[in-house]
Amino acid sequence: MAAHLLAQGTSVVNLKCEYQINPISVSSLSPHFSWELQSGRRGVMQSAYRILVADDSVLLQRNTANIWDSQKVKSDASIQIAYIGKPLTAAKKYYWKVMVWDNKKQASLWSKVAQWQMGLLTPADWKGAKWIAYEDMPDSMKIFPTIPTPGAKKRAPGTDILPILRKEFDIAKQIKSATAFISGLGHFEMNLNGKKVGDHFLDAGWVDYQKQALYVSFDITGQIKPGKNAVGVLLGNGFYFTPSGRYRKLTVAYGYPKMICRLLIQYTDGTSADLVSDTSWKATPGPITFSAIYGGEDYDATKEQTGWDQPSFNDKSWSNAIVVSGPKVLNAQNMEPVKIFNVFTPQKATQIKAGEWVYDLGQNASGIPQISVKGNRGDTVIITPSELLDQDSLVTQKNTGRSHYYRYILKGEGEETWQPRFTYYGFRYLQVNLSASKNSSGDLPKIVNIQGLHTRNSAARVGDFSCSSDLFNRTNTLIDWSIKSNMVSILTDCPHREKLGWLEEDHLMGNSLQYNYDIAALCKKIINDMKDAQTPDGLIPEIAPEFTVFDGGFRDSPEWGSNCVLLPWYVYQWYGDKQVLADSYPMMIRYMEYLAKQANNHILSQGLGDWYDIGPKHPGVSQLTPKGITATAFYYYDLCLLSDIARLLNKPADIKNYTQLAAVVKQAFNNQFFNKETKQYGSGSQTANAIAVYMKLVNPDDKAAVVENIVKDLRSRNNSLTAGDIGYRYLLKVLEDEGRSDVIFDMNNHADVPGYGYQLAKGATALTESWQALPSVSNNHFMLGHLMEWFYAGLAGIRPADDVVAYKKIVIRPEIVGDITSANGSYHSVYGSIKSEWVKKDKELDLTVEIPANTTALVYLPVQGASQIIRNGKRMPHVKIEIARALVNIGSGVYHFKVTE
Repeated sequence: MAAHLLAQGTSVVNLKCEYQINPISVSSLSPHFSWELQSGRRGVMQSAYRILVADDSVLLQRNTANIWDSQKVKSDASIQIAYIGKPLTAAKKYYWKVMVWDNKKQASLWSKVAQWQMGLLTPADWKGAKWIAYEDMPDSMKIFPTIPTPGAKKRAPGTDILPILRKEFDIAKQIKSATAFISGLGHFEMNLNGKKVGDHFLDAGWVDYQKQALYVSFDITGQIKPGKNAVGVLLGNGFYFTPSGRYRKLTVAYGYPKMICRLLIQYTDGTSADLVSDTSWKATPGPITFSAIYGGEDYDATKEQTGWDQPSFNDKSWSNAIVVSGPKVLNAQNMEPVKIFNVFTPQKATQIKAGEWVYDLGQNASGIPQISVKGNRGDTVIITPSELLDQDSLVTQKNTGRSHYYRYILKGEGEETWQPRFTYYGFRYLQVNLSASKNSSGDLPKIVNIQGLHTRNSAARVGDFSCSSDLFNRTNTLIDWSIKSNMVSILTDCPHREKLGWLEEDHLMGNSLQYNYDIAALCKKIINDMKDAQTPDGLIPEIAPEFTVFDGGFRDSPEWGSNCVLLPWYVYQWYGDKQVLADSYPMMIRYMEYLAKQANNHILSQGLGDWYDIGPKHPGVSQLTPKGITATAFYYYDLCLLSDIARLLNKPADIKNYTQLAAVVKQAFNNQFFNKETKQYGSGSQTANAIAVYMKLVNPDDKAAVVENIVKDLRSRNNSLTAGDIGYRYLLKVLEDEGRSDVIFDMNNHADVPGYGYQLAKGATALTESWQALPSVSNNHFMLGHLMEWFYAGLAGIRPADDVVAYKKIVIRPEIVGDITSANGSYHSVYGSIKSEWVKKDKELDLTVEIPANTTALVYLPVQGASQIIRNGKRMPHVKIEIARALVNIGSGVYHFKVTE
């Protein structure tokens, strides 16, 4: 009997290539594979694997690999396995499968066959495709990001034509497969034979258009038919062009909208054909008459041309597309696309006057409105979104960017349904104004239906948390809505006023995010954005892509720029991706060189500091913590991490250099900021003391006293926080690491002082920009959501071990604090599902743990002196005890623990 038939329940599942299942447009010439093991047995570890790769799935069915056969590799690695077979060909599909051997020397069955398709790797792979457009912008009209000057935002790029383009083609042979590779700037939608291709929103992702553009790939096999076919493309502005006339946070005009595409059609007879963008395509102005990423969108349905994206349409009145210049570098969009998710219907509708209504959708979220309306030709509907209402119960955009609105002009043909295509906003309320056409009888159009469509990056959900505290559950939901509302092709600060990628949020909130969403591909895209944004002198600006060049503290804060070191390091820790460290290393070195030049006696003092901390003034630049403390602490932490990264990359000279420099910076930091008598840093703020402890700037003999000062400060303020955007995560981490989760509980379990409970009491449905839930700032903001990390790592107790990356070794250490009687957390790591569920009743604790195959775990159980521990129904007589916790090592599987006093 073949060895693989002795599997006894072990199977190989969830095959991924470059973090994705069956991806299209893989860019790496040595893509990385991963898989998960599932088994009904406990303690299962992988001991070896074998991968087969072929360019025909039929070959794999016969266990034949004509591209790569790894042979049997003795290794427990099931993630980040690099392909080392024959050279890969652009646009070609490859098929692969894997089998493994476990620690019992038993083999699995072969996995199901997975596949990937290579992208377009060189300019030649576009087969002569050209950037085409309806009109070309003269160089004299182009506006690129610059440092703002008085009146700069008022520079008027004017408005532009939003074109539609089309091309017909014939299919005379039987198709095997067809793929579209397409980029449209700023955004595009592609239709094929009258139907939209894919379900994406705001393709392609935002980048520095002076450096590159992203293209998107679609499998269009099922939409092509024998005979005549037609492809149609709509173009929008996005961040490529910000037209005049409405709200603009910034002004750019890289050019007018344009498109490039290649349709690869492969036939069953082995031949292929390409349809590429060129001057044979036709173009004309479309029914979208205005579109702005900041200002909204207008649509005139009277300008629709029925059938424009279908075969046999008469396009003789259209112009031939013209060839224009565009970004020379085209890279595949490998992060997950933005899509439409939740649909919100009005919870309340209020008529203000005839033809004017305000709808409350009940949830503040990123998205777009959708309307169904009846009326006469030329009637108009104007929709204005907002987070809040003013004192007259009307929508207000005073603090989120006004004017942003949507205008729809009816064609007057029964019920018409419409939604914007190339812009979005953050809103809870929709104000609708109806007006009749001048040529109509005067009757107003009628809204048949209105709803909000929530849009976000489609990264898969990988985590879930709940507990017995209703306040904490609502806090978790509050934070999650700010996350979902700010995940697009970057992580934005807010979905309305700015939509910019402020970098401090990525590393400070990243650990919360990774518990909830699979953000590996999105993080790698953000890292590439930072590479593009880095200046010649090494500065990493605070936003990437850098669509506008801020000045002063809003461009050069080490707490923001350090994301170029921290985010790659976190991606390595979360997903085991060592390649991202190697790829990012030159960027990190250049940034460290920049910071070294900015330092004065190894102290940095530029930037914003602990942004939005709670002080005597309106929140903004750090009030309670000297900026030099946080800036220099990050400088030191970066140097320490770079020393670790250099060790991983085998760069001994760099290890020595960064270790020595870090020691000098640490000494300078303590000389400048530490008071030996009071055991306080700087002003003694929560942020100053916590960041010094977390980043190991505190000498060991002083650590306990500094931590105690943190606790004293919180207790003296009725357990009220003062830390801001930069400091709050480190405040939480220090308290958790030092065994003071009781303080974290007390700090967040009330609603009478600024914090999460306070925001909920004020009616917030998404995390607000300020702890105080001020109406004068954003009420859907990504920062300050750090408590979510503690929900998973603290209350549920799921965390990676310090000495192993990617959750290969797991720590389960639930914090039983306050009046919490139960908690339930799950996280789907790169190895599989991790779960921790506990219930405390009287003097008994029940804990259920699930550990994925090919990993191990260390479980910490809270115990008293006479506690008994029962595992899977059997008492454990000998258990290691460490600071009131029993330590139990386990392998994969499901375990039930009961601890009784």
